[in-house]
Amino acid sequence: MNTSPLISPQALHALQTSGKALLVCDCTFDLADPGAGERAYEAGHIPGARYVHLDRDLSGEPTGRNGRHPLPRREDFAVLMSRLGARDDTLVVCYDAVGGAMAARLWWLLRWAGHEASAVLDGGLAAWREAGLALEPGQARAPQPGAFSLRPPLVAAVDYDEMLANVGRSAGRVVVDARAPDRFRGENETLDPIGGHIPGAVNRFYRNNLQPDGRFKPASQLRAEFGALVGTTPAQQVVHQCGSGVTACHNLLAMEIAGLSGAALYPGSWSEWSSRPGSPMATGEQ
Repeated sequence: MNTSPLISPQALHALQTSGKALLVCDCTFDLADPGAGERAYEAGHIPGARYVHLDRDLSGEPTGRNGRHPLPRREDFAVLMSRLGARDDTLVVCYDAVGGAMAARLWWLLRWAGHEASAVLDGGLAAWREAGLALEPGQARAPQPGAFSLRPPLVAAVDYDEMLANVGRSAGRVVVDARAPDRFRGENETLDPIGGHIPGAVNRFYRNNLQPDGRFKPASQLRAEFGALVGTTPAQQVVHQCGSGVTACHNLLAMEIAGLSGAALYPGSWSEWSSRPGSPMATGEQ
């Protein structure tokens, strides 16, 4: 079983001919153009990869009060993974063309479903191309259905009420917001009706987890940077959020790479928080 949260293009390529139970998922998605990822997949993807859509496959039904990308029902997610051909012993490799933000969402969902054998392609589609490895166009051949079982979650999620109870506590959880600094400050908000952040949250833009070539920073560097952000707070007392519970998973993945396991996700994130009447809000750097 693969235990690393990252896999290199060369290692993935070797696995494709190893006979190991393997499922590769293309998660490329553009929040501003929901059809763009699917079109990019049709133009060229890692051979054998199946496309998964953020809205249709990796999210539940928005109600206007539960965020833009609420979690799917665990049972629905298990049906999806079975339809894609996953079994309980399948290594699921997730990738995208947008820095790993969407791939990390699938990686987290798999762990939420109790499936440990999952990894994100380090550097994504660009790294695959740079390694000189081939792409294929069109749709992958329909897989044989698998039998994907739900098991006890390997990760934690917190809801709105838990987050609300945490606001103002002097010794509560540290909330880490993965959005760009201007959106955290309440500026240039284009995705949600109200700008700002949860009072007391600290900002860690998810792209700060990456090196200039799009690969993740070394584990030691990530550990130092997250340590500077949350201080002595243990990982189990850290909660990650973003706009809608997607890019927050990138920070969760980065902490896992750094050996800082146990942080939680607030799936509703700012899109849920800002939709609830009476939610306290802050703007600016703090």
